[in-house]
Amino acid sequence: MNTILLPTDFSESSKDAIIYALDFFKGHTCTFYFLNIQKTSEYVTADVRSASPKNSVYDAVIADNKKELSSFVDTFKKDFSDEDYTFYEKVDYDAFVDAISQSISLYNIDLIIMGTNGATGAKEVLFGSNTLQVIRQVDHPVFVIPANYSYKKIDSILFSLHHGDVLKKEKLQPLFSLMENQNQPHIHVLDVDDDAIANPDPLESRNLQVSFKNKEHSFHSLTGVPTPIAINTFVQLFNISIHAIFVEQESFLERFIFGSEASKISYGTRIPLLVLHQ
Repeated sequence: MNTILLPTDFSESSKDAIIYALDFFKGHTCTFYFLNIQKTSEYVTADVRSASPKNSVYDAVIADNKKELSSFVDTFKKDFSDEDYTFYEKVDYDAFVDAISQSISLYNIDLIIMGTNGATGAKEVLFGSNTLQVIRQVDHPVFVIPANYSYKKIDSILFSLHHGDVLKKEKLQPLFSLMENQNQPHIHVLDVDDDAIANPDPLESRNLQVSFKNKEHSFHSLTGVPTPIAINTFVQLFNISIHAIFVEQESFLERFIFGSEASKISYGTRIPLLVLHQ
């Protein structure tokens, strides 16, 4: 895993995520694509008038963003000049999700790392609209970094999934690749079911055992507890460094972030969140 997409709108939240990413991969050879996306709503007539006969309207529209992105990236080039990093700057004028999807295909992206771009509260950082769009609509691993969160040594990882999900080992490869960068930290596998009674599934248990074979891990299960409460409690009790989720059903994603209809408890993220897709 060495080709990383870093969407940025030059906000503090995106800057925090970029610094975390660059610290996370220290000592490894990596290529980072800094992507700034100019929304179609930012298009103004003045941009067209400023275009010279030799330049396209597209060039005129994104010219300022290119300059700002270049200046933005220069800071990271200086701060991480000792690392074996390659930086590319890309500006796109498109819908946010479309630009992300095109970049994944064009540049063979292994992982998207982005900030929450949401509001910061006393206890949690809420997901912003762009982050949620990517999580929901882009079938690619997304690593979400909370605002003001700094990199620290990864000692343990929480991997949670909804009870009954069919786990495919190949879909866990992004998680295992990240672990290789961090000297194979311990993985806590948490089976969550917010129903009052959960029936054991022998097949699911066997699938989990096979998927995490040869990895330092432990298994846990929680039933009858709202998903956001189960996750928050586990993160605090076990001093988790990264939380990874396997999203097979949209219903689990909705419960995870917004809470079930019964609980109405919303979930932000206190720690970096890796979202894996089926």
